Amino acid sequence: MKKALFIVIILVVGLALWWQLGREGNMPVTNFAECVEAGNPLMESYPRQCRHGDQLFTEDIGNELEKADIIRIDSPRPNQAIESPLTVTGEARGSWFFEASFPVVLTDWEDKIIAQGIATAKSDWMTSEFVSFEAMITFTVDENAYDNKGTLILRKDNPSGLPEHDDALEVPVVFSVSTGLPQACTQEAKICPDGSAVGRTGPNCEFAECPTIEEVPTE
Repeated sequence: MKKALFIVIILVVGLALWWQLGREGNMPVTNFAECVEAGNPLMESYPRQCRHGDQLFTEDIGNELEKADIIRIDSPRPNQAIESPLTVTGEARGSWFFEASFPVVLTDWEDKIIAQGIATAKSDWMTSEFVSFEAMITFTVDENAYDNKGTLILRKDNPSGLPEHDDALEVPVVFSVSTGLPQACTQEAKICPDGSAVGRTGPNCEFAECPTIEEVPTE
């Protein structure tokens, strides 16, 4: 009995080691997202880090830290899922604006521009201090897109047109399924008053309307 139990324990341990080695050896890990998907632990730093064996991957948050002394974004945050219409808020020093505004651009995973807008100052921009801003942009995403990642670009307004005065904050974002990427609805059913059933459908996966029941007039 003890011998059989010992053999079972050896087999279980061996299978566990085989699975772990197979997972690490057969699943290529080349970036932060793949490291997380492989089940590796996250380091709660900013930006977050993930370790796979002797490899260390850092989450891409754009150039937020490099630009923190001149422009800061409150929403959306790096790698946040976004949908249309998108409200962009934050604060920037007065030098980032011209005539109380600056351009905002949204690109897809191929760096193709899919939306543009204007961020406007919410107070006097003629200052060297931080000034709150807000922008609203609408966009659609190709349903056949290879990837659901994009970049939100907040460009310094440069009326001179000189390249040495160009600057931008780049924020990686993820397009939500409701912006155009296909979404699979759950197979739930709703029982209607007439006894029939309807399922979820449409971009928001809402229940379809029940059949109308015609009332029979009483004598």
